[in-house]
Amino acid sequence: MRGKILGGLLVGMVSVLLSLNTSMAAEDHKAEAMKHALAAMESGKQGNAAAAGEHAAVAKTHAVAAEQEKANPHLEAAIKSLDTAIEHSKMGHADLAGDAAFGAVTHLKAAEKSF
Repeated sequence: MRGKILGGLLVGMVSVLLSLNTSMAAEDHKAEAMKHALAAMESGKQGNAAAAGEHAAVAKTHAVAAEQEKANPHLEAAIKSLDTAIEHSKMGHADLAGDAAFGAVTHLKAAEKSF
């Protein structure tokens, strides 16, 4: 009897730890996405299309990971904005890549508020 109780408590504690780990991972991905989206925006303002695209691509990777962990329409919109930033950077449009990255930042902030 005592072993069943201890086993149940252990399973419960592991379950709680795993759920905390998932939500903390989503927070880490959102934070990384925000950091790189801001860097993409700044690179666009400075006229560096290549750097804007690189940061937007990294931001997208983290935004997609956060979206997979916990779906949110603002994360979806941020991913679309990051796709736009990447496409503009490939065309050498640093200013438009920066503008699209700004849109991603706006959606990432909104996603943060909705969690």
